[in-house]
Amino acid sequence: MEFGLFIQGYLPGQKAHDPEAEHKAFMKEIEMVRCADKNNWKYVWLTEHHALPEYSHLSCNEAFAGYLGGVTERIHVGSGIFNLSPRVNHPVKSAEKVAMLDHLLEGRFEFGTGRGAGSHEIATFNIHDTSSTRSEWDEVIWEIPRMWEQKDYTFQGKHFQLDTPHNILPKPYTGSGHPPIWVACGSPATYQKAGEHGIGALGFTFSSVYDMAPQINAYKEGISNCSSENAVGQFVNDNLMITSAVRCTEDGQRARDQIVRKGSGYLVTLVTLYHDTFPHGPEAIRWPNPPYQLDLDTVEMLIEGGLLLAGTPDEVCEQMKPFVESGIDQLVFGVPNDVEYEECLEMIELFGQKVIPEFDTSPTEFRSDGFRQQAKPKFDTWQKEPPPLATVWGN
Repeated sequence: MEFGLFIQGYLPGQKAHDPEAEHKAFMKEIEMVRCADKNNWKYVWLTEHHALPEYSHLSCNEAFAGYLGGVTERIHVGSGIFNLSPRVNHPVKSAEKVAMLDHLLEGRFEFGTGRGAGSHEIATFNIHDTSSTRSEWDEVIWEIPRMWEQKDYTFQGKHFQLDTPHNILPKPYTGSGHPPIWVACGSPATYQKAGEHGIGALGFTFSSVYDMAPQINAYKEGISNCSSENAVGQFVNDNLMITSAVRCTEDGQRARDQIVRKGSGYLVTLVTLYHDTFPHGPEAIRWPNPPYQLDLDTVEMLIEGGLLLAGTPDEVCEQMKPFVESGIDQLVFGVPNDVEYEECLEMIELFGQKVIPEFDTSPTEFRSDGFRQQAKPKFDTWQKEPPPLATVWGN
Protein backbone atom coordinates (compact mmCIF):
# COMPACT_ATOMS: atom_id res chain seq x y z
CA MET A 1 0.00 0.00 0.00
CA GLU A 2 1.16 3.53 -0.80
CA PHE A 3 0.42 6.70 1.17
CA GLY A 4 -0.28 10.33 0.45
CA LEU A 5 -1.43 13.68 1.82
CA PHE A 6 -4.36 15.81 0.74
CA ILE A 7 -3.80 19.60 0.63
CA GLN A 8 -6.66 22.06 0.19
CA GLY A 9 -5.88 25.43 1.75
CA TYR A 10 -8.22 24.88 4.71
CA LEU A 11 -8.50 28.21 6.55
CA PRO A 12 -11.36 28.17 9.06
CA GLY A 13 -12.78 31.10 11.00
CA GLN A 14 -11.71 34.72 10.73
CA LYS A 15 -8.36 33.67 9.25
CA ALA A 16 -10.23 33.02 6.00
CA HIS A 17 -10.62 36.79 5.59
CA ASP A 18 -7.03 37.71 6.52
CA PRO A 19 -4.67 37.83 3.49
CA GLU A 20 -1.61 37.43 5.71
CA ALA A 21 -3.06 34.34 7.39
CA GLU A 22 -3.99 32.97 3.95
CA HIS A 23 -0.41 33.44 2.76
CA LYS A 24 1.05 31.77 5.84
CA ALA A 25 -1.30 28.81 5.40
CA PHE A 26 -0.05 28.21 1.87
CA MET A 27 3.59 28.48 2.95
CA LYS A 28 3.02 26.04 5.81
CA GLU A 29 1.36 23.53 3.49
CA ILE A 30 4.37 23.73 1.19
CA GLU A 31 6.61 22.88 4.13
CA MET A 32 4.37 19.95 5.03
CA VAL A 33 4.79 18.54 1.53
CA ARG A 34 8.54 19.03 1.71
CA CYS A 35 8.52 17.13 5.01
CA ALA A 36 6.47 14.33 3.44
CA ASP A 37 8.89 14.19 0.51
CA LYS A 38 11.72 13.38 2.94
CA ASN A 39 9.77 10.85 4.99
CA ASN A 40 8.55 8.07 2.67
CA TRP A 41 5.21 9.60 1.59
CA LYS A 42 4.70 9.03 -2.12
CA TYR A 43 1.81 11.29 -3.13
CA VAL A 44 0.29 14.67 -2.41
CA TRP A 45 -3.07 15.61 -3.90
CA LEU A 46 -4.03 19.27 -4.42
CA THR A 47 -7.63 20.42 -4.60
CA GLU A 48 -9.18 22.66 -7.20
CA HIS A 49 -11.95 24.52 -5.40
CA HIS A 50 -13.43 27.89 -6.22
CA ALA A 51 -15.08 30.46 -3.95
CA LEU A 52 -15.42 28.16 -0.93
CA PRO A 53 -14.34 30.40 1.99
CA GLU A 54 -12.79 28.67 4.99
CA TYR A 55 -13.10 25.20 3.45
CA SER A 56 -10.59 25.52 0.61
CA HIS A 57 -8.59 28.48 -0.67
CA LEU A 58 -6.56 26.36 -3.12
CA SER A 59 -8.11 27.26 -6.47
CA CYS A 60 -5.04 27.55 -8.72
CA ASN A 61 -3.59 24.15 -7.98
CA GLU A 62 -1.54 24.00 -11.19
CA ALA A 63 0.60 26.89 -9.93
CA PHE A 64 0.94 25.23 -6.53
CA ALA A 65 1.91 21.94 -8.20
CA GLY A 66 4.54 23.60 -10.36
CA TYR A 67 6.10 25.27 -7.32
CA LEU A 68 6.14 21.97 -5.41
CA GLY A 69 7.99 20.40 -8.32
CA GLY A 70 10.88 22.77 -7.68
CA VAL A 71 11.15 22.21 -3.93
CA THR A 72 10.66 18.43 -3.75
CA GLU A 73 12.65 15.53 -5.12
CA ARG A 74 10.63 12.31 -5.19
CA ILE A 75 7.00 12.78 -4.14
CA HIS A 76 4.35 12.60 -6.86
CA VAL A 77 2.07 15.65 -7.08
CA GLY A 78 -1.52 15.12 -8.23
CA SER A 79 -4.45 17.32 -9.15
CA GLY A 80 -7.28 16.45 -6.86
CA ILE A 81 -8.86 17.60 -9.15
CA PHE A 82 -8.67 19.50 -12.43
CA ASN A 83 -12.28 20.26 -13.34
CA LEU A 84 -12.86 19.09 -16.93
CA SER A 85 -16.01 21.09 -17.63
CA PRO A 86 -15.24 23.28 -20.69
CA ARG A 87 -17.15 26.04 -18.91
CA VAL A 88 -14.56 25.96 -16.12
CA ASN A 89 -11.37 24.89 -17.93
CA HIS A 90 -11.18 24.65 -21.70
CA PRO A 91 -10.04 21.12 -22.66
CA VAL A 92 -7.11 22.41 -24.69
CA LYS A 93 -5.94 24.41 -21.69
CA SER A 94 -6.27 21.32 -19.48
CA ALA A 95 -4.16 19.25 -21.88
CA GLU A 96 -1.54 22.00 -22.05
CA LYS A 97 -1.16 22.49 -18.31
CA VAL A 98 -1.00 18.75 -17.56
CA ALA A 99 1.76 18.29 -20.13
CA MET A 100 3.64 21.32 -18.79
CA LEU A 101 3.44 20.00 -15.24
CA ASP A 102 4.65 16.64 -16.51
CA HIS A 103 7.77 18.42 -17.77
CA LEU A 104 8.31 20.57 -14.68
CA LEU A 105 7.98 17.57 -12.34
CA GLU A 106 9.85 15.28 -14.78
CA GLY A 107 7.23 12.54 -14.71
CA ARG A 108 6.01 13.03 -11.11
CA PHE A 109 2.63 14.60 -11.96
CA GLU A 110 -0.63 12.65 -11.56
CA PHE A 111 -3.64 13.88 -13.57
CA GLY A 112 -6.71 13.71 -11.34
CA THR A 113 -9.96 14.82 -12.95
CA GLY A 114 -13.50 15.56 -11.83
CA ARG A 115 -16.60 17.70 -12.10
CA GLY A 116 -16.51 20.04 -9.08
CA ALA A 117 -17.55 19.94 -5.44
CA GLY A 118 -21.18 21.01 -5.48
CA SER A 119 -23.73 23.56 -6.64
CA HIS A 120 -22.17 26.58 -4.92
CA GLU A 121 -18.74 26.00 -6.45
CA ILE A 122 -19.82 25.38 -10.03
CA ALA A 123 -22.20 28.34 -9.86
CA THR A 124 -19.01 30.43 -9.79
CA PHE A 125 -18.92 29.69 -13.53
CA ASN A 126 -22.65 30.17 -14.12
CA ILE A 127 -23.30 26.42 -14.06
CA HIS A 128 -26.57 25.85 -12.22
CA ASP A 129 -27.20 22.17 -12.87
CA THR A 130 -24.66 19.84 -11.28
CA SER A 131 -25.74 16.92 -13.44
CA SER A 132 -24.93 18.83 -16.63
CA THR A 133 -21.20 18.41 -16.05
CA ARG A 134 -21.40 14.62 -16.30
CA SER A 135 -21.70 14.48 -20.08
CA GLU A 136 -18.98 17.15 -20.34
CA TRP A 137 -16.53 14.96 -18.44
CA ASP A 138 -17.56 11.95 -20.54
CA GLU A 139 -16.66 13.84 -23.71
CA VAL A 140 -13.50 15.63 -22.61
CA ILE A 141 -11.72 12.74 -20.88
CA TRP A 142 -11.34 10.83 -24.16
CA GLU A 143 -10.06 13.83 -26.11
CA ILE A 144 -7.15 14.97 -23.95
CA PRO A 145 -4.96 11.90 -24.71
CA ARG A 146 -5.60 12.50 -28.41
CA MET A 147 -4.41 16.10 -28.03
CA TRP A 148 -1.18 14.78 -26.52
CA GLU A 149 -0.49 12.51 -29.49
CA GLN A 150 -1.73 14.26 -32.61
CA LYS A 151 -0.13 17.22 -34.36
CA ASP A 152 -3.21 18.38 -36.27
CA TYR A 153 -5.89 17.97 -33.62
CA THR A 154 -9.48 18.87 -34.50
CA PHE A 155 -12.75 17.99 -32.80
CA GLN A 156 -16.46 18.55 -33.27
CA GLY A 157 -18.27 17.63 -30.08
CA LYS A 158 -21.35 18.58 -28.14
CA HIS A 159 -19.52 20.59 -25.49
CA PHE A 160 -16.47 21.98 -27.31
CA GLN A 161 -15.10 22.24 -30.82
CA LEU A 162 -11.79 22.92 -32.50
CA ASP A 163 -12.33 23.50 -36.21
CA THR A 164 -8.85 24.38 -37.48
CA PRO A 165 -6.09 21.79 -37.01
CA HIS A 166 -3.77 22.69 -34.14
CA ASN A 167 -0.73 21.06 -32.57
CA ILE A 168 -1.46 21.26 -28.84
CA LEU A 169 1.79 22.00 -26.99
CA PRO A 170 3.72 20.97 -25.06
CA LYS A 171 3.49 17.24 -25.45
CA PRO A 172 3.98 15.19 -22.26
CA TYR A 173 7.46 14.57 -20.87
CA THR A 174 9.49 12.34 -23.16
CA GLY A 175 10.27 9.68 -20.54
CA SER A 176 7.33 7.35 -21.20
CA GLY A 177 3.71 7.93 -22.08
CA HIS A 178 1.61 10.59 -20.38
CA PRO A 179 0.74 11.26 -16.72
CA PRO A 180 -1.49 8.64 -15.06
CA ILE A 181 -5.17 9.60 -15.31
CA TRP A 182 -7.58 9.49 -12.34
CA VAL A 183 -11.13 10.57 -11.59
CA ALA A 184 -12.81 11.62 -8.34
CA CYS A 185 -15.43 9.03 -7.38
CA GLY A 186 -18.39 8.85 -5.03
CA SER A 187 -21.03 6.29 -6.01
CA PRO A 188 -20.33 2.66 -6.95
CA ALA A 189 -21.40 3.54 -10.51
CA THR A 190 -18.62 6.13 -10.81
CA TYR A 191 -16.06 3.70 -9.38
CA GLN A 192 -17.14 1.14 -11.95
CA LYS A 193 -16.89 3.71 -14.74
CA ALA A 194 -13.37 4.60 -13.60
CA GLY A 195 -12.39 0.94 -13.76
CA GLU A 196 -14.00 0.40 -17.16
CA HIS A 197 -12.16 3.47 -18.46
CA GLY A 198 -8.84 2.10 -17.17
CA ILE A 199 -8.12 5.06 -14.91
CA GLY A 200 -7.43 5.45 -11.21
CA ALA A 201 -10.22 6.11 -8.69
CA LEU A 202 -9.87 9.00 -6.23
CA GLY A 203 -12.13 8.10 -3.33
CA PHE A 204 -12.53 11.44 -1.57
CA THR A 205 -14.95 10.23 1.06
CA PHE A 206 -15.99 10.50 4.70
CA SER A 207 -17.10 6.88 4.76
CA SER A 208 -15.82 4.09 6.98
CA VAL A 209 -13.46 1.65 5.30
CA TYR A 210 -15.98 -1.04 6.25
CA ASP A 211 -18.66 0.73 4.20
CA MET A 212 -16.47 1.03 1.11
CA ALA A 213 -16.90 -2.56 -0.10
CA PRO A 214 -19.51 -1.71 -2.80
CA GLN A 215 -17.29 1.02 -4.26
CA ILE A 216 -14.12 -1.05 -4.08
CA ASN A 217 -15.80 -4.09 -5.62
CA ALA A 218 -17.30 -1.95 -8.38
CA TYR A 219 -13.89 -0.57 -9.28
CA LYS A 220 -12.26 -4.00 -9.21
CA GLU A 221 -14.98 -5.37 -11.47
CA GLY A 222 -14.66 -2.46 -13.89
CA ILE A 223 -10.88 -2.59 -14.12
CA SER A 224 -10.93 -6.35 -14.66
CA ASN A 225 -12.96 -5.74 -17.82
CA CYS A 226 -10.65 -3.05 -19.19
CA SER A 227 -7.75 -3.68 -21.54
CA SER A 228 -5.13 -1.24 -22.78
CA GLU A 229 -6.97 -1.10 -26.11
CA ASN A 230 -10.20 0.29 -24.61
CA ALA A 231 -8.67 2.40 -21.85
CA VAL A 232 -8.90 6.19 -21.98
CA GLY A 233 -5.14 6.63 -22.04
CA GLN A 234 -2.11 4.82 -23.35
CA PHE A 235 -2.14 2.38 -20.42
CA VAL A 236 -4.41 1.06 -17.69
CA ASN A 237 -3.85 2.88 -14.39
CA ASP A 238 -5.13 0.19 -12.00
CA ASN A 239 -5.11 2.35 -8.86
CA LEU A 240 -7.68 2.75 -6.11
CA MET A 241 -7.20 5.50 -3.55
CA ILE A 242 -9.38 6.38 -0.57
CA THR A 243 -9.05 9.08 2.07
CA SER A 244 -9.20 8.86 5.83
CA ALA A 245 -7.95 10.75 8.89
CA VAL A 246 -4.95 10.17 11.14
CA ARG A 247 -3.35 11.49 14.31
CA CYS A 248 -0.08 9.79 15.20
CA THR A 249 2.17 10.74 18.13
CA GLU A 250 4.61 8.92 20.39
CA ASP A 251 2.04 9.35 23.18
CA GLY A 252 -1.26 7.77 22.13
CA GLN A 253 -3.32 9.86 24.54
CA ARG A 254 -1.86 13.04 23.09
CA ALA A 255 -3.04 12.00 19.64
CA ARG A 256 -6.55 11.50 20.96
CA ASP A 257 -6.48 14.81 22.83
CA GLN A 258 -5.68 16.59 19.56
CA ILE A 259 -8.85 15.20 18.03
CA VAL A 260 -11.21 16.41 20.74
CA ARG A 261 -10.01 19.99 20.77
CA LYS A 262 -12.67 22.65 20.28
CA GLY A 263 -13.44 23.13 16.59
CA SER A 264 -12.23 19.73 15.45
CA GLY A 265 -15.63 18.94 13.91
CA TYR A 266 -15.84 22.16 11.91
CA LEU A 267 -14.45 20.65 8.71
CA VAL A 268 -17.43 18.29 8.56
CA THR A 269 -19.74 21.30 8.87
CA LEU A 270 -18.07 22.93 5.88
CA VAL A 271 -18.26 19.72 3.85
CA THR A 272 -21.98 19.63 4.60
CA LEU A 273 -22.32 23.26 3.54
CA TYR A 274 -20.51 23.02 0.21
CA HIS A 275 -20.65 19.37 -0.92
CA ASP A 276 -24.38 19.20 -1.37
CA THR A 277 -24.07 16.18 -3.69
CA PHE A 278 -22.46 14.10 -0.90
CA PRO A 279 -24.51 11.81 1.33
CA HIS A 280 -24.43 13.22 4.86
CA GLY A 281 -24.65 11.43 8.19
CA PRO A 282 -26.15 12.72 11.45
CA GLU A 283 -22.83 14.22 12.54
CA ALA A 284 -22.89 16.57 9.53
CA ILE A 285 -24.41 19.64 11.16
CA ARG A 286 -25.02 22.64 8.92
CA TRP A 287 -24.13 26.20 9.89
CA PRO A 288 -25.34 28.21 11.84
CA ASN A 289 -25.74 25.28 14.23
CA PRO A 290 -22.52 24.61 16.17
CA PRO A 291 -20.17 21.92 14.81
CA TYR A 292 -20.33 18.39 16.12
CA GLN A 293 -17.91 18.22 19.05
CA LEU A 294 -16.04 14.95 19.52
CA ASP A 295 -15.29 13.40 22.92
CA LEU A 296 -12.85 10.63 23.79
CA ASP A 297 -15.51 7.92 23.79
CA THR A 298 -16.56 8.94 20.28
CA VAL A 299 -12.95 8.90 19.14
CA GLU A 300 -12.65 5.25 20.17
CA MET A 301 -15.88 4.48 18.32
CA LEU A 302 -14.50 6.15 15.19
CA ILE A 303 -11.29 4.15 15.42
CA GLU A 304 -13.22 0.91 15.91
CA GLY A 305 -15.53 1.83 13.04
CA GLY A 306 -12.75 2.35 10.51
CA LEU A 307 -13.21 6.12 10.23
CA LEU A 308 -10.05 7.24 11.95
CA LEU A 309 -6.50 6.18 12.81
CA ALA A 310 -5.19 7.57 16.08
CA GLY A 311 -2.51 6.75 18.62
CA THR A 312 1.10 5.64 18.73
CA PRO A 313 2.78 4.21 15.63
CA ASP A 314 2.18 0.69 16.97
CA GLU A 315 -1.50 1.43 17.60
CA VAL A 316 -1.91 2.96 14.14
CA CYS A 317 -0.24 -0.06 12.52
CA GLU A 318 -2.78 -2.31 14.25
CA GLN A 319 -5.66 -0.07 13.17
CA MET A 320 -4.44 -0.30 9.56
CA LYS A 321 -5.55 -3.93 9.20
CA PRO A 322 -9.02 -3.28 7.68
CA PHE A 323 -7.52 -0.82 5.21
CA VAL A 324 -4.99 -3.41 4.04
CA GLU A 325 -7.66 -6.10 3.83
CA SER A 326 -9.97 -3.83 1.83
CA GLY A 327 -7.77 -4.11 -1.26
CA ILE A 328 -7.10 -0.41 -1.78
CA ASP A 329 -3.81 0.66 -3.35
CA GLN A 330 -3.32 4.07 -1.78
CA LEU A 331 -4.41 5.64 1.52
CA VAL A 332 -4.44 9.43 1.73
CA PHE A 333 -4.94 11.68 4.74
CA GLY A 334 -6.15 15.23 4.89
CA VAL A 335 -3.51 17.37 6.55
CA PRO A 336 -4.79 17.86 10.12
CA ASN A 337 -5.18 21.63 10.00
CA ASP A 338 -7.06 21.69 13.28
CA VAL A 339 -3.80 20.91 15.11
CA GLU A 340 -0.75 23.14 15.38
CA TYR A 341 1.66 23.44 12.47
CA GLU A 342 4.50 21.84 14.44
CA GLU A 343 2.20 18.95 15.34
CA CYS A 344 1.43 18.44 11.65
CA LEU A 345 5.12 18.18 10.82
CA GLU A 346 5.61 15.81 13.75
CA MET A 347 2.81 13.56 12.55
CA ILE A 348 4.05 13.54 8.94
CA GLU A 349 7.57 12.60 10.01
CA LEU A 350 6.57 10.03 12.63
CA PHE A 351 4.00 8.28 10.42
CA GLY A 352 6.42 8.36 7.50
CA GLN A 353 9.27 6.84 9.47
CA LYS A 354 7.48 4.29 11.65
CA VAL A 355 4.19 3.37 9.93
CA ILE A 356 4.68 3.65 6.18
CA PRO A 357 7.65 1.22 6.00
CA GLU A 358 5.48 -1.47 7.59
CA PHE A 359 3.05 -1.38 4.63
CA ASP A 360 4.99 0.08 1.70
CA THR A 361 7.95 -2.25 1.25
CA SER A 362 9.12 -0.75 -2.06
CA PRO A 363 10.03 2.83 -1.12
CA THR A 364 11.65 3.70 -4.46
CA GLU A 365 8.93 2.22 -6.68
CA PHE A 366 5.68 4.00 -7.48
CA ARG A 367 2.67 1.98 -8.58
CA SER A 368 1.62 4.53 -11.20
CA ASP A 369 5.15 4.61 -12.67
CA GLY A 370 4.95 0.89 -13.31
CA PHE A 371 1.77 1.32 -15.33
CA ARG A 372 3.13 4.32 -17.20
CA GLN A 373 6.10 2.30 -18.38
CA GLN A 374 3.61 0.11 -20.28
CA ALA A 375 2.30 3.06 -22.33
CA LYS A 376 1.70 2.58 -26.04
CA PRO A 377 0.53 5.31 -28.48
CA LYS A 378 -3.09 4.94 -29.57
CA PHE A 379 -3.54 7.50 -32.36
CA ASP A 380 -1.94 8.40 -35.66
CA THR A 381 0.37 11.38 -35.27
CA TRP A 382 -1.40 13.10 -38.16
CA GLN A 383 -5.08 12.92 -39.03
CA LYS A 384 -4.15 14.20 -42.49
CA GLU A 385 -0.63 13.50 -43.72
CA PRO A 386 1.28 16.80 -44.08
CA PRO A 387 3.07 17.76 -47.29
CA PRO A 388 6.71 16.62 -47.63
CA LEU A 389 9.21 18.86 -45.87
CA ALA A 390 10.89 19.56 -49.20
CA THR A 391 7.82 21.47 -50.38
CA VAL A 392 8.05 23.68 -47.31
CA TRP A 393 11.80 24.22 -46.91
CA GLY A 394 12.96 23.62 -50.47
CA ASN A 395 16.00 21.58 -51.36
